[in-house]
Amino acid sequence: MPRYTVHVRGEWLAVPCQDGKLTVGWLGREAVRRYMKNKPDNGGFTSVDEVQFLVHRCKGLGLLDNEDELEVALEDNEFVEVVIEGDVMSPDFIPSQPEGVFLYSKYREPEKYIALDGDSLSTEDLVNLGKGRYKIKLTSIAEKKVQQSREVIDSIIKERTVVYGITTGFGKFARTVIPANKLQELQVNLVRSHSSGVGKPLSPERCRMLLALRINVLAKGYSGISLETLKQVIEAFNASCLSYVPEKGTVGASGDLAPLSHLALGLIGEGKMWSPKSGWADAKYVLEAHGLKPIVLKPKEGLALINGTQMITSLGCEALERASAIARQADIVAALTLEVLKGTTKAFDTDIHAVRPHRGQIEVAFRFRSLLDSDHHPSEIAESHRFCDRVQDAYTLRCCPQVHGVVNDTIAFVKDIITTELNSATDNPMVFASRGETISGGNFHGEYPAKALDYLAIGVHELAAISERRIERLCNPSLSELPAFLVAEGGLNSGFMIAHCTAAALVSESKALCHPSSVDSLSTSAATEDHVSMGGWAARKALRVVEHVEQVLAIELLAACQGIEFLRPLKTTTPLEKVYDLVRSVVRPWIKDRFMAPDIEAAHRLLLDQKVWEVAAPYIEKYRMEHIPESRPLSPTAFSLESLRKNSATIPESDDL
Repeated sequence: MPRYTVHVRGEWLAVPCQDGKLTVGWLGREAVRRYMKNKPDNGGFTSVDEVQFLVHRCKGLGLLDNEDELEVALEDNEFVEVVIEGDVMSPDFIPSQPEGVFLYSKYREPEKYIALDGDSLSTEDLVNLGKGRYKIKLTSIAEKKVQQSREVIDSIIKERTVVYGITTGFGKFARTVIPANKLQELQVNLVRSHSSGVGKPLSPERCRMLLALRINVLAKGYSGISLETLKQVIEAFNASCLSYVPEKGTVGASGDLAPLSHLALGLIGEGKMWSPKSGWADAKYVLEAHGLKPIVLKPKEGLALINGTQMITSLGCEALERASAIARQADIVAALTLEVLKGTTKAFDTDIHAVRPHRGQIEVAFRFRSLLDSDHHPSEIAESHRFCDRVQDAYTLRCCPQVHGVVNDTIAFVKDIITTELNSATDNPMVFASRGETISGGNFHGEYPAKALDYLAIGVHELAAISERRIERLCNPSLSELPAFLVAEGGLNSGFMIAHCTAAALVSESKALCHPSSVDSLSTSAATEDHVSMGGWAARKALRVVEHVEQVLAIELLAACQGIEFLRPLKTTTPLEKVYDLVRSVVRPWIKDRFMAPDIEAAHRLLLDQKVWEVAAPYIEKYRMEHIPESRPLSPTAFSLESLRKNSATIPESDDL
């Protein structure tokens, strides 16, 4: 028998339906009838017939026609909202974020699994788990380690040993011993009381990353969670049942308590949850819709679920991977701008960078040579100014290897720290099965990822800072020898005038965001936690700075392609022409002014999806193969030939391909 979960004025109602031929209107009336039955005053109505209402899906918020048959309009166990005429949407109903409706509708349950052991998760793996590309399972070794650590906890309970967080209160209440018959209640109270975050919820992708990373840490076997409970957590992940986790509220020590508590709250069947099947709904109904039961916490398990740096680190992973992608593509965009501004390639000579051998600088200079080398890729634009009297270019062109290079090295440094943090036990107390004891320590302190992500923001910001200056050179006719603001009939048309202002605004905002959060600390928990990392803000700032960098480079990419229009019929090098063709496949040239924001977003999407890199990378790698041992991938932001083949990139045999 089909069943539908219906939300009416703050109440969730399970409505069975014996006949799929019944209509959406019937479902709405039956839900209202049940709602009235549960209220002492009938909800303020005298009869169901007087109630006027609208019905819409919780997933995607699509409005339903009351005349449609249920078997046609809805899936079994779908979640819907009944909005009574005169009411606003129920205050505790949380709609999907507008941008999410498009993305969530694309979700398909994955078939592949990643086996977690707590020791070998990579930043790429975690981002892919966040995107819903894999399910999770545990290795047999991880299962054994989890069981062994739980045996230590069971022994502590049996022997009534006084241990922090297991048989005592938390923080300032560490000296308060809890009676044995209240140890389970202690864990539930911990999760409820610590679920005190504010702000908009993490997107499903970011919540999925957070949950996956907490599973990985639990799999290490130092948290004391039972294997039964951990498998329930994994089942929720695999069903994409994701708790409502507000993004604000962590000070980054003792771990990310507030966000991880919200994550655990949904798992115990309280608060809100989201799944592709339900949209936002009460957690107990979402779990039930997927055939899952709320977790019943055993002693220590609440603490095991909420103590750690996983909010900082999971958001930091996304920032890191996106920074790595945009750093690679920034070299390509800058090379295109150099061509349009008729710059020289002499500053990228091998010998110049060999005498200042920073790894990132050498790699960036190599990429410029691979894209602009006239012996490999003849350029009609370069040939047109071969005999000009210009000796050297402005710093924003000439110094790209030095400025972009240190960004590459910053990313490599941060990646090392974040990868270590991904596979670290960050609980307190730690359970050491080999010693048969628990030890209190401070692995929950978020200073490592907080400092690293502050550094990442400072480093990657410079890509936007230098890009904005290149956009200025493209738009300024006294510097570019191109029409003002890259448009014909200037005055009648404004061209890239305000697109450049947007880039400037983003760069200025990022300068403020680059102030490190980890230099701040406020004492919390009655001075028990008297030094904290503020790592949650470090991670969120880093993500915002990376997004600004992507958007500024999207504007530069559009401006450089527009500049080429004024140099036609001359052509640039083959790889850069391929980049131009890619951009023109989504954004047409500006003949006169038009609505520009969608074009900027289209270019941003190309960079976000790494399409610009995919087009140019085969040429870079072909050049590399032909210049071994002159150059090899010197930075983690460089793709290897193997990774290119994995991504089905084709390395061209010649410029004619």
